[in-house]
Amino acid sequence: MVRRNFIQGLAAVLILILSVGGCTSKWVMDAHMSSSRLQWPPPPKDPKVKHIMMITGFREEGTSVNTLFSGRGDSRISQPVAITRGRDGRLAIADIGCKCVHLYIPDGSEYHELSDAGTRKIMSPVGVVFDDEMRLYVSDSALGEVLIFDKRGAYIFSLNELDGGQMVRPTGLAYSNDDKLLYAVDTGSHKINAYDKRGKFTFSFGSRGYENGQFNFPTHIFWSPPGGLYVTDAMNFRVQVFDDAGSFISAFGHHGDGSGDFAMPKGVAVDKDGIIFVADTLFDNIQLFTVEGAFLLTVGGRGTSPGELWLPSGIFIDSD
Repeated sequence: MVRRNFIQGLAAVLILILSVGGCTSKWVMDAHMSSSRLQWPPPPKDPKVKHIMMITGFREEGTSVNTLFSGRGDSRISQPVAITRGRDGRLAIADIGCKCVHLYIPDGSEYHELSDAGTRKIMSPVGVVFDDEMRLYVSDSALGEVLIFDKRGAYIFSLNELDGGQMVRPTGLAYSNDDKLLYAVDTGSHKINAYDKRGKFTFSFGSRGYENGQFNFPTHIFWSPPGGLYVTDAMNFRVQVFDDAGSFISAFGHHGDGSGDFAMPKGVAVDKDGIIFVADTLFDNIQLFTVEGAFLLTVGGRGTSPGELWLPSGIFIDSD
């Protein structure tokens, strides 16, 4: 009788595990929607920018074999410095606080915490971008490498594993959908490197200096069609614009503490109307400029409340 009850109990447990295993675990984004209706410029003017929400992390919902034995997962964003969005809505957030990249794929409710690159640990992720195949590129300034992951977050290879184009301190990343090129800012070498989809070094442009086309600790880069590269030349306190081949087009900005001035420009992005957004780390704000570099508007300010910023770094604008 004891043996029979034991077998029946074991069978019940196995049935439970199998039924639970059929329930796929789902991850959701912890997003706190704005209730303050912040907008810039303020009412009654028509808004150019609205505060929508804050993302604080990702958590697991549903039940699976894994959650049955180890509990539901929960991942908090610690110190985010860069964000990018893929064409299918996926997000990648570089988080130097947890030495990882948060990869969230809404289609399938998947979440992956990327902290390993083969046998090595990610140390200081500062740049992220997707290519047209949803491969994820991550620049690690401490490792001195750009790491490539497939669309499910599996590590593939590093650009340093191929010959040529070695970097000292890679930071900002951009990808050209037109030319299928990855652009990587090498802050330590004061230049921009370009690579093809196989990871092969193609060309570079820039050198240290103060003239047009030269850099003094560049940090971030953004590609905007039709063929414009926007680079924050941080310690020259300006933004420079280049074509896809790295030829200089224009520049704007200078050091100062007034509207339209820069103290430490970092993240840069361009919207579909050609408006240029520049995050300034020391001003704790984002400034908007016309395509000609004329100042338009300041967004945010120092603080921890909704719509406020504290040492902002990366910024990204998608096609929408």
